Amino acid sequence: MPTTQRVTAINPLILRWARERSGLSLAAVAAHFKKAHETIAGWESGTETPTFRQLELLAERLYKRPLAIFFFPSPPEEEDPGSRFRTLPQSELDALEPDTRYALREALAFQESIRELTSGIRVSTTLMARDFRPSPHEPVEQLAGRVRSYLGVPLETQFSWRGSEDAFKQWRKSVESAGIFALKRSFKQKDVFGFCMYDDSFPIIIINNSAAHSRQVFTLFHELAHLLYSVSGITMQDMSFIDHLSGRSHEVEVLCNRFAAEFLVPSSSFPWTDFRRTNLDSFVRSQATRYNISREVILRRLLDRRLVSQAIYLRKSAQWNVEYLNSRQRRAGGNYYATQAAYLGETFLRLAFTQYRLGKLSLDELASHLRIKARNVGRFEDFVVKGE
Repeated sequence: MPTTQRVTAINPLILRWARERSGLSLAAVAAHFKKAHETIAGWESGTETPTFRQLELLAERLYKRPLAIFFFPSPPEEEDPGSRFRTLPQSELDALEPDTRYALREALAFQESIRELTSGIRVSTTLMARDFRPSPHEPVEQLAGRVRSYLGVPLETQFSWRGSEDAFKQWRKSVESAGIFALKRSFKQKDVFGFCMYDDSFPIIIINNSAAHSRQVFTLFHELAHLLYSVSGITMQDMSFIDHLSGRSHEVEVLCNRFAAEFLVPSSSFPWTDFRRTNLDSFVRSQATRYNISREVILRRLLDRRLVSQAIYLRKSAQWNVEYLNSRQRRAGGNYYATQAAYLGETFLRLAFTQYRLGKLSLDELASHLRIKARNVGRFEDFVVKGE
């Protein structure tokens, strides 16, 4: 079909459904096409029609949907991933940007990929998110100790790692060995650090690869806590929405924050007596290096003990985040295959390539699971196997 030809067979109801699911307004779509607001509204009412090229752009760039879906007689039935986040206020869900909403849909698709690759049989001999249940009134210090023991990572091992990047890789391995897939992607919404999707058999955590590795570590365990409490959750830079929650939702979110901080920086090991207010920056930096964690987590420990104020904590956290984002913008682009391997992780890659080598997947099916083009699979496998 010529790209300038009008597409008359599309279902305008699906155009509206896809836009609303993506979180885009009519004005945002109109601005993308440099069209009047009324033109896009006309596409959705059926009084006007887009060209084939415009429909392609809607499907591929804006709504992230297969082109064929716009010719269906009615919108397809699919789960709204936002419905899983019971502890997140509706106002916070509404504020999620289109790329983040797409990430939630991607996470559901990854869960289905894992289910297909494993034939519905979990690959780990343990499943922490199902078998490990916190007691209702268990002190967070005790819970953190039990989880550390379960994962088999003593504090001395944590201290021995070579920086926060190595720390994240090691923590990721330990969490995935407990039956939880930890994947990564880059978020356009920089104040979203990650989220998790609870599932009885295939729980999944998605980490924002754009965040500092030390920040990724905290997000990993904040989301692990959500899974231990059998809920899906999101980690954001601004978690002030917790103050507006009530009942069980408020309790769980507070516990997740406290758990992640206590797990990574146990109170019993922290040098509280060495703290000096006049040397705040150097103290925080040295302890962050020691624990292989972000400065923000160390500052949070001080805040919890009321050794620094809430104002200092918020100001410093925002400052460090801006500094990191600025430094990241100055970096050169990375290797495509290295990035994709980091996103999927060793556990998912091993599972997918093993099924392919056993003849249980075609090349196209493998490419679909890996989210790459079939022609790139060979080079990607070479990189994964050889590290080249």
